[in-house]
Amino acid sequence: MVQDVQALVFDVFGTVVDWRQGVAREAAPFLARHGAAGANPAGFADSWRRRYSPAMEEVRSGRRPFTRLDVLHRENLEQILPGYGIDPARVPQAELDELNLAWHRLDPWPDSVAGLARLKARYIIAPLSNGNIRLMLDMAKRAGLPWDAILGAEVAQAYKPTPEAYLRTAEVLALRPGQVMLVAAHNGDLAAARRCGLRTAFIPRPTEHGPGQTTDLAPEQDWDVVARDMEDLASALGT
Repeated sequence: MVQDVQALVFDVFGTVVDWRQGVAREAAPFLARHGAAGANPAGFADSWRRRYSPAMEEVRSGRRPFTRLDVLHRENLEQILPGYGIDPARVPQAELDELNLAWHRLDPWPDSVAGLARLKARYIIAPLSNGNIRLMLDMAKRAGLPWDAILGAEVAQAYKPTPEAYLRTAEVLALRPGQVMLVAAHNGDLAAARRCGLRTAFIPRPTEHGPGQTTDLAPEQDWDVVARDMEDLASALGT
């Protein structure tokens, strides 16, 4: 039962923060400096993000040992640059490193901080993100995300949606899976969590992928809670 839930863990990219606009904002001056001023920065963010899951699949499949997301993001950045007419070998490494930190500087959705503060009054709140610890820490300090702990892939040494990512998070909190609720804007993430015994809450983020988004616009299962946004979730959970 939802009444048994003691901890709320959150998908972060897309659910708590707007990754697309944040990455596009930092990509725009980089592209202009390197002769690609005509490129669409949001499209650049999309291209970078499209390599996110395939890169993690190399780890999930066992073909590669666990590797922090910062490293995967950096490799993916170098892979997409030639498509924009930019030779990564001709860009100073420090400049590539700085652009890679765009993922550390993402803005929260307007309801995120206030909603999390309300939820924190009653529940343990923490990210259950594929982002690494330092990425999550930097993001939280910049955006004011009031986490009680930083959990997720690096702590679990597993990327979602593998079961270990969810089960080890509950174990770290000394809770049964049913005492933990995943909050996410992605039906697939919630389905994987439910299979592991976690409770589930869906919040739609209909512009995560831009104005033409066609996925995750509505709940696809009877999740334990469906809310309009983070503040509505707090109200639904009585905080």
